[in-house]
Amino acid sequence: MKEKPIIPKIADTYSEQQDAKEDTSVFIFTFGDYPLIRVIDFLIYSRDFDYPITEIASNSKVNFQTLKKLWPKLEQDRLVISTRTMAGSILYKINTNNPVVKKLIELNNFLCWEYAKKTEKEQEVVA
Repeated sequence: MKEKPIIPKIADTYSEQQDAKEDTSVFIFTFGDYPLIRVIDFLIYSRDFDYPITEIASNSKVNFQTLKKLWPKLEQDRLVISTRTMAGSILYKINTNNPVVKKLIELNNFLCWEYAKKTEKEQEVVA
């Protein structure tokens, strides 16, 4: 008799996905868990603060060497800007004046609201 292969269950809803992986944001869940998406997600949520590249890498859970490969394109496209130099380190933040960044923030806000509405409906059905 053949044994059936064990296939892991794929999360049907975002809330099931959240239970499986607590640190996944709606933005990452929607666009995929890729280094560039993680960096953009971190910068969007931390847009009021500036960080050195090393902290951006660690806070977005991206390898520093990977971020160094991605960084020139982010600077070239003006998605990030340097804000100041502190103790020899250049600090960066997301460029909220860039029209592309404005749309990404708007999209992120929309995704969060849609998730909140969906979660509220799911809770109403359970109650």
